[in-house]
Amino acid sequence: MNVSDTHQFPNGSPRSTTAGARILIVDDEESTRRLLGRLLQGYSYHCTLAADAHDARQQLAQEQFALLLCDVNMPGESGMQLIRHVLHEYPNTATVMVTGLDDHQLANVALEIGAYGYIIKPFEANEVLINVANALRRRRLEIENRAHRERLEQAVQERTAELRHAFRLLELAAEETIQRLAIAAEFRDDETARHIQRMSQYCALLASRYGFDTDRCELIRVASPMHDIGKIGTPDHILLKPGKFTSDEFKVIAKHTDIGYRILEGSQAELLKLAATIAWTHHERFDGSGYPRGLAGETIPIEGRIAAIADAFDALTSKRVYKPAYPVEQAIDLMIEHRGKQFDPTLLDLFLGAMPEVLAIRNQYADQHMAH
Repeated sequence: MNVSDTHQFPNGSPRSTTAGARILIVDDEESTRRLLGRLLQGYSYHCTLAADAHDARQQLAQEQFALLLCDVNMPGESGMQLIRHVLHEYPNTATVMVTGLDDHQLANVALEIGAYGYIIKPFEANEVLINVANALRRRRLEIENRAHRERLEQAVQERTAELRHAFRLLELAAEETIQRLAIAAEFRDDETARHIQRMSQYCALLASRYGFDTDRCELIRVASPMHDIGKIGTPDHILLKPGKFTSDEFKVIAKHTDIGYRILEGSQAELLKLAATIAWTHHERFDGSGYPRGLAGETIPIEGRIAAIADAFDALTSKRVYKPAYPVEQAIDLMIEHRGKQFDPTLLDLFLGAMPEVLAIRNQYADQHMAH
């Protein structure tokens, strides 16, 4: 090997930034690996020698190395295969090829797979020292950059979690505000809150059975409690009247759908847009005999058809000032009688097919006196 006796290192010694690094030298020629070892140890590097890839793998498994100097042609596994292994299994270990093959294509392949340098035998001492120092400095920068990216990713994850938590708190506040406004609109006692919870959960369940994704089902669940927000404009003597309404009284209470729509329309928020739609259409009937506009079939928005079924089931099975609560079986029979008339037949079948989940919701949010 053409190594000079005086190892002058351009621009100063590498000791200040790379000295002490552990280097694994792999070469099947004993003279070459010993020569490299003596050269690098003279510059305060800690060197370990390996005669082939198998020996190198054993050394790599036992301790950490900052750099691998590796020959290409060796008995058994080639140096290129060893470098690929090191790059995959030991990403903090830099690699430099040291070979007697002056092959431009081979050099390009080595650099493309991740080697930091390509030294051709016979080599000059300074050529080795420069390649080693540059590889170690590049390794240090890449490790620092990787650590910096990881710190940034961690900071982003933590900030994202904080924002999600804050957003969830806002969602909960908005949902609770919606429920309290709905209660106020109906002028009812605390049991009204249970009605709102049941009805909204029924809506979400039916939306899920229909095939809406989780986000849409959640939006429907949160928006549906505002279905009767327009009752805020209904006089107490009508809203709280026991018994049946007169024709004139029914005309007054039927206006709550238009009032609710006017309260909620015009918002840019998707939640309020949906709530306006539900408030306006949840009393439409599938056969066109509902109110306020006499819509029929699929001209009624799907959310309105969903809310109509959920609201009717809860109204039938809950006690009101004007009626007792019907047993679940009787309520189901009544709804089946109105299949295709008041209710969308496909949605009603889906709702009735989910009756175990419906009853679980009913039990979870039960009033004190509910029929079974």
